[in-house]
Amino acid sequence: MSDWLTAQEVMDRLGLKPQTLYAYVSRGLIEAREGEGDARRSLYRASDVGLLEYRKLRGRRRSMVAEDAIAWGEPVLASEITTIAHGKLWYRGEDAERLSQTAKLEDVARLLWNCGSARFPTQHWSIPTGEVKSLLFAALGHRAAHDGPMQGRSAEDLYLEAASLLDLVTDVVAGGSGVGPIHSRLGRAWNCRRTGSELIRKALVLLADHELNASTFAARVTASTGASLAASVLAGLAALSGPRHGGMAGQVEGFLEETRGSTAIDAIKGYLADGSPIPGFNHPLYPDGDPRARCLLDGIKLPNDFAGLAAAASGMPGLKPNIDFALAAMTRHLDLPPDAPFLIFAIARTTGWIAHALEQHKTGRLIRPRARYTGPTPRWEG
Repeated sequence: MSDWLTAQEVMDRLGLKPQTLYAYVSRGLIEAREGEGDARRSLYRASDVGLLEYRKLRGRRRSMVAEDAIAWGEPVLASEITTIAHGKLWYRGEDAERLSQTAKLEDVARLLWNCGSARFPTQHWSIPTGEVKSLLFAALGHRAAHDGPMQGRSAEDLYLEAASLLDLVTDVVAGGSGVGPIHSRLGRAWNCRRTGSELIRKALVLLADHELNASTFAARVTASTGASLAASVLAGLAALSGPRHGGMAGQVEGFLEETRGSTAIDAIKGYLADGSPIPGFNHPLYPDGDPRARCLLDGIKLPNDFAGLAAAASGMPGLKPNIDFALAAMTRHLDLPPDAPFLIFAIARTTGWIAHALEQHKTGRLIRPRARYTGPTPRWEG
């Protein structure tokens, strides 16, 4: 099916009049663009039409609206931090791709935290040896158990604590305290040359935040209880550890392993036949392709198997690499540790989790949604 529909196709599917279709476009419910070769003939995004069609079939009871909203649906809370619009990622109105060309993660942290003067003093943590992911949970768990709540703290005090947490997470991943920008510290720890450290810098900036994803929502819910910044970051890390979130880059390598027993095209067709998402490709919020992947892949010479998979996917309509594919490719390109995608993700997203925790703290509101009960009818005797 085409990614774009004609006006008549949209009106037939949704039962609309022309004026109603134009109203939907003006309200941002359906994206429109000029038709190829004819600027007077507009085309309309099929995925937007499909979502409206689905909602029409289900009806718009309040319970259904709420349930749809938490699964790639309508926004559920207000935030000034990050948005995805026009196929791009924006940090407080700044284009994340443009920022990734020169900015350090520390620069983006100041932007997301809305504190241009925040300092990142070098601290000296005693980092034990061990499996890095376990050490991350242990270090943040210790801080969460002992740090005080955000309530009653000055903004400057909270920014210092935020910088301290980012430094701690970086030191755990790098295997000890260090000086210099975060990407340089990681580059030294992983024996990267300057070009490798620059790729890590770009990845960190592109991954710093991504609106209200699963781990960010977990961090905001935790912050809404009045818990500490460390507890909020720990909640984000816990959610990130799941295979459908921070573990997706690892699944790309697993998918590549599958293609070695057949052809990449056959492997892709197998996933499509099962209706399964293809690891490393497409993103619900970027119908025209993940801009973070495009940006990061610009600086990477794809290993042969990655190049073959990308070429096979490019021959199928609508399949475009996402950030997980790019992270996995960068890891292989730079010969980084196998868990580097998750660790880079965790350091980068710590800045976003903190930004959302600070914003949620300022609202003074508890996030407490209701469940739509589907169990046995309560036996009430009144």
